[in-house]
Amino acid sequence: MKAGIIGGSGYLGAELLRLLAGHPDIGVATVQADTSAGSSIEDSYPGLAPAYPGVVFDGLDPGALAGCDVVFVAVPSGRSQAIVAQLVGRVGCVVDLGADFRLKDPAAYPQWYGFEHSEPDLLAESVYGLPELYRASLPGARLVASPGCYVTAASLCLAPLVAAGAVEPSGVIVDGASGTSGAGRAPTPSTHHPAVNESFTAYGLLSHRHTPEIEQVTGAQVLFTPHLAPMTRGILTTCYARATGPTTTEDVLELLRETYAGEPFVQVTESSPATRETYGANTARITARHDPRTGITLVIGAIDNVTKGGAGQAIQAANVALGLSETAGLPRIAVTP
Repeated sequence: MKAGIIGGSGYLGAELLRLLAGHPDIGVATVQADTSAGSSIEDSYPGLAPAYPGVVFDGLDPGALAGCDVVFVAVPSGRSQAIVAQLVGRVGCVVDLGADFRLKDPAAYPQWYGFEHSEPDLLAESVYGLPELYRASLPGARLVASPGCYVTAASLCLAPLVAAGAVEPSGVIVDGASGTSGAGRAPTPSTHHPAVNESFTAYGLLSHRHTPEIEQVTGAQVLFTPHLAPMTRGILTTCYARATGPTTTEDVLELLRETYAGEPFVQVTESSPATRETYGANTARITARHDPRTGITLVIGAIDNVTKGGAGQAIQAANVALGLSETAGLPRIAVTP
């Protein structure tokens, strides 16, 4: 199958290129970028050169991708809706890695993202691309909205407990910490190395744009606080929710085990997960504890924000949408050390 990538020079684009280079059924036919148009992939990412020798980023031209089996759109939120509108119906499947088609209520976009939604019909058609929770809706989808990175980790932790009525759906607290790659390739005063190294800070207080997405997926009312950690890749989420009745740590772990039994990319563990255990892999590692003293259930999840929280998950959803093996081209083993 032929794939196109729009936004191939960013971190998510580079991760798409890395993973698709090993995909048995999908090959990259065209890679488009904006400011990097005309330069080679090797110029931006020398490590990708063996898979893409001499390949040059084309300029942004959605029409040139007509006939592709799948197109991955990895551009900043707010820009993809116009691009996607030119692709749906002209390619087999569009997977948008931005936020433009994640929230089902178009009125939420001005509040949380600062832009009006111009494609409400496509928004209604889009399928949320978290296979572990939305797999049944993905086969044959023309438009897939790939989830946010924080949302992936938090939702995999919380959704089973809320759905089972094991925790109260209100007053849920989610603390998340992310590596700097989540801020994108372009450096800013708050994300370049001297600002982040040997520091740890919270941001987006009470207003982070992933909040409504977490609430939409989990069905919980959430207070979400993200943090920037001095690492390149990884997300660790710690979720706190009040249990609805008597329970134990083993009860909660068993609920998670039953939910994710057979899932190739979710591991429920006894030990507390670390981001390093998911580095470069399309894997989520989750554990839980129940504190009988406070009545609070604690769920912790770790993912690689660029892989399971980004490009890997987009490919996973595309595999399901296109009728391919869900695990095709996706690593389950983390880079160690």
